Amino acid sequence: MVAALFPFVDRTVLADHIRAGYPAYTSGEIDAAVTAYLVILAVVGALGLLGWAGTIWAAGAAKRWTFSAAVALLVSGLCVAVAALTVRDTSGDVGLAPLLGWLLVLPCVPGLATVALWRRTE
Repeated sequence: MVAALFPFVDRTVLADHIRAGYPAYTSGEIDAAVTAYLVILAVVGALGLLGWAGTIWAAGAAKRWTFSAAVALLVSGLCVAVAALTVRDTSGDVGLAPLLGWLLVLPCVPGLATVALWRRTE
């Protein structure tokens, strides 16, 4: 939850990162870039939340595909986190502020624990 909400609560981390990478940007351009990042992060967060909610429902309903869905969600989350930490934009710096990239790793920890413990109980 912290990973999804932090960029909205403290937009300055993202704005400062964009300003450092693109010093010629006007405040309007920085605001537009921040808004674009917030939309992307909101969509990724909502998809993750829906995916894990669906997996929790499937586990409660004893669906056979639940473990596969959990693994797919974990791998997807890890891919998003690694991309956020490593993909560089045209300025040569990572596109997303490193603090926000590391916050995207946080939801992967309970996902990893869930998948690991799941295998031990079967």
